[in-house]
Amino acid sequence: MWVTKQVSVRLKFVMMIFICLGCLLIGKLITVQFFQHDFLTKKAEENWDREVPMKSLRGNIVDRSGKLLVGNRLAPTLYFMPAQNREPEKVAAQLAPMLQMDEKKLEEQLKKKVTIIKIAPEGKNISYELAEKIQKLQIAGLYTGLDYVRDYPYGVLLSRLLGFTGSDMQGLAGLEYQYNDLLLGKQSAIRLFTDAKGANLPHVEDGWREGQDGATLELTIDVDVQKVIERELAQAMEKYEADQAIGIAMNPKTGEILGLASFPTYNPTEYQKVDSKIYNRNLPVWMTYEPGSTFKIITLSAALEENVVDLEKDQFFDPGYANVEGATLRCWKREGHGQETFLEVVENSCNPGFIELGRRVGPTKLQQYIRDFGFGQVTGSNMAGESTGILFSPKNYGPVEHATTSFGQGISVTPIQQVQAVSAAVNGGKLMTPYIVKKVINSENGKTLKTYEPTLKRQVIRPETSAKVRNALESVVANGSGRGAYQDHLRIGGKTGTAQKAENGRYKSGEYIVSFIGFAPADDPKVVVYVAVDNPKHGSQFGGVIAAPIVGQIIEDIHTTVGITDRKEQMEKEYRWGDVEKVRVPNLVGKTKEEITELLYPFRIEWHGEGEKIASQLPKADAQIVKDGTIHVYLEKQ
Repeated sequence: MWVTKQVSVRLKFVMMIFICLGCLLIGKLITVQFFQHDFLTKKAEENWDREVPMKSLRGNIVDRSGKLLVGNRLAPTLYFMPAQNREPEKVAAQLAPMLQMDEKKLEEQLKKKVTIIKIAPEGKNISYELAEKIQKLQIAGLYTGLDYVRDYPYGVLLSRLLGFTGSDMQGLAGLEYQYNDLLLGKQSAIRLFTDAKGANLPHVEDGWREGQDGATLELTIDVDVQKVIERELAQAMEKYEADQAIGIAMNPKTGEILGLASFPTYNPTEYQKVDSKIYNRNLPVWMTYEPGSTFKIITLSAALEENVVDLEKDQFFDPGYANVEGATLRCWKREGHGQETFLEVVENSCNPGFIELGRRVGPTKLQQYIRDFGFGQVTGSNMAGESTGILFSPKNYGPVEHATTSFGQGISVTPIQQVQAVSAAVNGGKLMTPYIVKKVINSENGKTLKTYEPTLKRQVIRPETSAKVRNALESVVANGSGRGAYQDHLRIGGKTGTAQKAENGRYKSGEYIVSFIGFAPADDPKVVVYVAVDNPKHGSQFGGVIAAPIVGQIIEDIHTTVGITDRKEQMEKEYRWGDVEKVRVPNLVGKTKEEITELLYPFRIEWHGEGEKIASQLPKADAQIVKDGTIHVYLEKQ
C-alpha cells in the first residue's frame, strides 16, 4: 500500500508533535523531581500539617543590674486531635478528675468536629507537674503544647509601670503593652502531618517550626530603690488612709528614673479583680494637679537667674496676705511672717514673698522660664499616657494669674514634670529628658540591640544660679518648712508642697495633695526624690508634716545604693520648741572604761564584751543622738 507524499508529511508532523510533547513531559518531570521538589513538598506539607503551638519565650524585663522583674514560668497547654482517638468518652473519664472539670463538659469539647482542639480553659496553662502526669497516660491524640505565663519574682512591685499580658501572652497594659512587639517574639510549633480527616500520614515524619524568643528590656530602675519607695508609700497609705500616693526617684544628672511607684497597686496575675483605672493609669506621668509650693523652686530659680534678688540682704515684710488687682491672696500663715529676708521667705514658704519675686521677674519672663523648665509639654519619658499639664494661655494671664502661678496655684502639672524641672534647678541648670528604658537586648545571644543615653534638652539657668538654689533649698530642710526631711550627715535639700484639690473648677473642702521634693547631697546631687500623698485623712495636711519625713527616710535608706557618702559641712538643724533635742556623739574609741565613768555625758552607756579599752562604738562619733539616748561601746582586751 503506497502512502502518498501528503499523508507522509502529515504523519511526520504528528510524530514531531508527539516527540515534542514527550520532551515537554520529560522536562516537566525533571523540573518537578529535581528543581521544584523542595518547593512542592513544602506546599504539600502546608496542606497536610496541623500545628501544636510551642510558645517561644517572651522577653524578660530586668532592672539596671540585671535583676529579673518579669520573667516566664512554664505552663503547658493540652491539645486533642479527634481523628487519632475514637474513644473521647474514655479520654474524658481519664482527664476530667486530673483537670478538676466536669466530665460531660470535657467530653463535649473532645467530640467537636474539628481537626485539633485546645482544651480550655482547664487544660490551658496547667502546672508542669500535672502535664508530666498526664503525659504518662500516653493517650492517643492528646498532645502537650509548650506554653508559658508571666512570672513576677517581686510580686506586686512596680506593677503599675510594668503592666501585664493576656492569656495569649500579648501585652495589655504598661510596658508590656508599650513594648509588646519587642518582647513578644515568634512562637515555635510541632508540625503533625495528617490527612484531611486528621489521621497521621505514615510516609511523612512530623516536623518542627523554629521560633524566636523576645528581646530583653533592661530598665533604668534600681530594684533596691524601688523596694524602699514602695515600702514607704504603702505605710503612708495605711497610716493616713490616703486615696493615692506617688513616688519618683531620678538621677538629676542623667534623667535615669531609679524608682517609680503609684498606689494603690495590684497583683498583675489577678488584674481582672481590680478597677481598670488602677492598671491603666501610671500616676507619675498621668496625674495632673496643682503643684503648690514645690513649684516655688521655679520662681526662685528665675529670680536668681535674673539677678532681681539677694536672698540674704534683701528684706520683705509679710502681713499674711497680698492684694493683687482687688484679689486678696493669703499666706498659709494667717498672721504672716513679719519682717524676713528672702532666704527666710524661701525657708518659710511664704506666698506673699514669692508673689513679690514673681513680680520682680515679670510675667513674660516667668512664663518663659516655666516653659523652659519643661512645663506645659510632655517630658519625653517614653512612658505611655503621659499628660502635658495645663498652664495659663498668654491672653488669660493677667496680674492675678501671674501672682498665683508664682507660688504654684492655678496651674496643673504632672509629677514627672516637677522632677525633671527641679533636677534642672539643682544639677547645674541642665534640663535632662527622664527615661525608663536603658537597653534592648537580644535574649538569645546577649547582644545589645539598642541603647538609650542621657539626653540634654537645654541649659535653663547658669551653674552659679543652680548653686544658689541648692543652698537655699538645703536651708529649707535645715531651718524651714522641710525640716522633717533632715537626715544627719546627708545634706538634703528640698521644698514642701500643699495644694488644695480642685474638681470641675472648684476647690474641694478639706482635701489636699501634700508633697515634698528633695535631693541629696545638696552640694552634688545624685538623686531627686518626689513623694505626693493624695487626701491624707489623719494628721496635719501639710507637705512638711507628712511628705517630708517620707522623702527623708527614702534618701536615708537608699543613699549607699545611689552612691551618696556621708557629707561634712552640713547645715545644723535649728532646734525649735517641740523638737526632740539631739546632741553630737563624742568619739569614745581608744578610751578606757575608767576614763568614761569619770565623764558626765547626757546619755546612757551600754557596755559589750570584755576588756578595758573601747574598740568601737555605735552610733559612730559625730552622729546625732537624742539627749538621753544610748551609746553602745565594744571593749577589747589589751
